[in-house]
Amino acid sequence: MSENTTGEPGFVIVTGMSGAGRSTAAKALEDLGWFVIDNLPPGLLFSLAEEAGRVKLAADHVAAVVDVRSLAFTTDLNAAIEELDGRGVEVRVVFLEASDDELVRRFENVRRPHPLQAENRLVDGIDRERGILREVRANADLVIDTSKLNVHELRKKIVSFFGGEDRPGLKVNVVSFGYKYGLPVDADLVVDCRFLPNPHWVPELRPMNGLDVPVREYVLSQPGAKEFLDGYEEVFGVVAAGYTREGKGYATLAVGCTGGKHRSVAMAEQLGARLRERGMDVQVSHRDVGRE
Repeated sequence: MSENTTGEPGFVIVTGMSGAGRSTAAKALEDLGWFVIDNLPPGLLFSLAEEAGRVKLAADHVAAVVDVRSLAFTTDLNAAIEELDGRGVEVRVVFLEASDDELVRRFENVRRPHPLQAENRLVDGIDRERGILREVRANADLVIDTSKLNVHELRKKIVSFFGGEDRPGLKVNVVSFGYKYGLPVDADLVVDCRFLPNPHWVPELRPMNGLDVPVREYVLSQPGAKEFLDGYEEVFGVVAAGYTREGKGYATLAVGCTGGKHRSVAMAEQLGARLRERGMDVQVSHRDVGRE
C-alpha cells in the first residue's frame, strides 16, 4: 500500500469470509474509538476518505467493513484500493479467515443461510465466496484465522494489533504450532524446529511444554539452537525492514515442531523476546498447546 502523501487520513478495510468475525472486529475497533462504517460498497471508499479528511477525523482511525454481497466485489474493491493508493491515501486491508468446517458450524448454529448459497448447499456458498475473495486475501496486509478463536479472543487480537496505533514500526505475531495439526493459514513466514531433539522422548519432560523452564533449557542447550536463533533473528531483521519499506504493517511468523508443544513453543518465546529487543512490537501465542 502507498504512503500517505496528500494529508488524507489513511484507514483500514475489514473484509473476509462470511461468518469469520467481521462484525466482532468492527465492534472491537469501535470500542477503541475508531469511526467504523459497516457494509460499505467498495465504490464509496474514496468518498469516505474524503469526508474523513473534511471533518478532520483522526488519521488511521477510520475503518470500513466490506463484504462479498457487492455483486462485483473483487473488481470493485481492487479498483477502489488502487484509486485510494493513486490519490495518496494509505490503505490497510484486514482479511478474516476461517476453515470450511468452522464456517459450516457457525452458520448451522445461527440457522442462517450463507449469502452466496442461493438454492445450493451451504458448502457451495462458502466455496464460491473463497473463489471471489482469493485475490483480496492474497493482497491483504493482515490475515487473521479465527477458526479457533471465540469472540473474546478475536477482540483481544484486534485490540493487540490496533490498540497502540501511535507506536511506529512493524507489528509481529509469533505463533507456535504443530505440523500434525496443519500450517497456520495466516502465516507470512514459517520456520521448522524439528531439527532439534524432541523433549517428548524424555520421560520427565513429556508432560511439560515449552513454557516450562526444564523444557526451555533442554531445547536451548541443543546443538544448533543458538545458531538458529542468531541466524533467524538477523534474517527476520532484513525481512522486517523490507516489509516496512513496502508499507506492510503486520507480519505473522509461525514456528513449528511436530506437536506444537515443546520445541516450537520454547523457540517462539525466544524469537519473540529477541525481536522485542530490536524494538519491534511483538505478541507471542501458542496455537496447539493443550490440544493433545
